[in-house]
Amino acid sequence: MSSVNEPFRFGVQKMKLSQFNFKLPKDQIAQYPVNHRDESKMLVLHRDTGDIEHREFRDLVDYFSKDDLFVLNDTQVFPARLFGHKEKTNAQIEVFLLRELRSEIMLWDVLVDPARKIRIGNKLFFGENEDLVAEVIDNTTSRGRTLKFLFDGTHEEFKKVLFDNGLTPLPSYIKRPAEPEDRERYQTIYASEEGAVVGPSAGFHFSRELIKRLTLQDCRFAKLTLHCSRVMYAEIDVDDLGKYKMGTERMIVSKECCDAVNGAKENGKRICAVGTSTMKALETSLSTDGFIKPYDGWTGMFIYPEYDFGIANSMISGFHMPYSSLLMMQAAFGKYHNVMNAYKVAIKEGYRFGAYGDAMLII
Repeated sequence: MSSVNEPFRFGVQKMKLSQFNFKLPKDQIAQYPVNHRDESKMLVLHRDTGDIEHREFRDLVDYFSKDDLFVLNDTQVFPARLFGHKEKTNAQIEVFLLRELRSEIMLWDVLVDPARKIRIGNKLFFGENEDLVAEVIDNTTSRGRTLKFLFDGTHEEFKKVLFDNGLTPLPSYIKRPAEPEDRERYQTIYASEEGAVVGPSAGFHFSRELIKRLTLQDCRFAKLTLHCSRVMYAEIDVDDLGKYKMGTERMIVSKECCDAVNGAKENGKRICAVGTSTMKALETSLSTDGFIKPYDGWTGMFIYPEYDFGIANSMISGFHMPYSSLLMMQAAFGKYHNVMNAYKVAIKEGYRFGAYGDAMLII
């Protein structure tokens, strides 16, 4: 299996962070999703020519046919944002759950804000009746902490109380509090594997009706899991992208998924990676023989132009923020000048950006 640290697998040009800046009007950052998932606008970019079409997402059926394969990320977003207060001082604290470290003792890796007010041994209280209590066990980063939740009950009962008190972890560019409807909409309809704190938003556009229409055309679907984390939104702090080290994310690619993907590749079918997280997982599991192998572990893969992709020949994504690593992967797949031009066109044509925004199909 190829290592994610092999240099020839990454961008080979000296790309700069500054090359991924553009002026995005604030009113084009979607604050809410469209009423129906598959009614989002869809910009279709032909990566060989740079030609652009303007369609709706439901028109996806016009670009795929028998035995073409869609690879989906079935990670499930959990309500990771908690608001509570500190013992004695009653100071208001926001806790962002990252991942569960040890389920048997209810130990979690979290971020806290404001971090300066939290010390080892402090107790934090959540919920109207303070029915959820956590103790700070360790300091892991300048903002990070390890919390041990103090709960008298089963792990299943604890998770219910925890998630009942949590809010959907909307991205910071959505300038409103999370609402009950976000629990469904900041999620794909095929989500099944709990563990994400960032939504795999390219998949938000798929409705049950659209999947049924694609199935009737004998299109195929395969699933893998990559638990999208906040590393997707991490600020890139170097201008030379070759020096950037991305954080890691948990991922699983099953033998069943490998069989479907490798079979489609052998038969010359269109393989569509639904989202940058799916693309990252496919490339992480790519072997030197040109096919993917089962994978159960972590990936810190950072893809930017001129990366040489080995599996997918089409991609569904959204419209991302300036300087975003997600934009960089898009630009690697669709070719830098094509993608940056498509963004200019999208802004001019009023496309909506961000997780609740419109879609781009690169073929």
